Amino acid sequence: MRPPLRGTAVSTTGRDLVRRLRLLLVLATATTLALFFAYRGVHDDTVPLSTASTPGIRAVDTARGALRQAHDVVRDGGAEGDTSGEFLTQISVAQQSLALAASENVTGLAGRHDVQTVTGLIAVYSGWVERGGREPEGSPLRAAFLHYAEKVLGVEAEAGTEGDIMSRLDALRGEQLAEARRQAAFPWELWLGWCTVAVLYAALCGALLESGLFLRRRFRRPVPVRLSAATALCAAGVPVLAWQTLSAHRAMTDAVAGIRVPPAGPDAVPEVADEVRGVLADAGFWASLSNWIPLGGAAVVALTLWGLWPRIAEYRFRGQR
Repeated sequence: MRPPLRGTAVSTTGRDLVRRLRLLLVLATATTLALFFAYRGVHDDTVPLSTASTPGIRAVDTARGALRQAHDVVRDGGAEGDTSGEFLTQISVAQQSLALAASENVTGLAGRHDVQTVTGLIAVYSGWVERGGREPEGSPLRAAFLHYAEKVLGVEAEAGTEGDIMSRLDALRGEQLAEARRQAAFPWELWLGWCTVAVLYAALCGALLESGLFLRRRFRRPVPVRLSAATALCAAGVPVLAWQTLSAHRAMTDAVAGIRVPPAGPDAVPEVADEVRGVLADAGFWASLSNWIPLGGAAVVALTLWGLWPRIAEYRFRGQR
């Protein structure tokens, strides 16, 4: 009676090991894929937000501030101050900032078209100011030219006015901010993805622990080091990446909150820029971690296979004998 019972036990153990190995490989693969896509779903937007959207918005704010300063020079400069070096400097700053905003390409073709339109209006505004500056103080032509310049600029225009430089810059900034908010959002698709990761992660860790306990009870030996390494890698890797994702999402939300309201004055633009740059300083590093997820998943699969296969092969050999 003993040999058949022994053969039956061997056969059952071998099948149990194969079943556990298959389950672990499926869970490890599914967890790796779910984690990769969920992680990329958040971090694919961190770099564009850091390198394109926020610099584009800051460029528009710089242009707005420079144009306001140019307007103040025209208003307070007197007959010769309208075309002073300060005025031309601020106009140059505004044009360079708009060129930067266009290069960031935050809102696509429509945004580049808006920038081109505003750049043309700045040339018109500068031309009216220069013509007014050539007229003597008190001249009706001077007053008319400066009036036309103010209409084109729109610094003192009523809310809701369209067509002037400032209203177009406000509209462009609003479109850029909407894109930044979209990048920093956490929609239901991402919630579903990370919930799936959590379920698969818990199932994989539980299956790894159960397999280790099964080997320990069945063979009365310590759990194989390779299986323990796979369990440790899984148990530590997913929480670390989840924490990095949470930190990145908070940083993105803080960055958008920092640029939500235009700076109070030109001097505040560099301060806001430094704050946002500091918040998103590690965006590139966060995004690069996604490349390690498939490698980590492959390592878990390899360690699991390496830890269980020797026992499976041993029972196959005994079964053949």
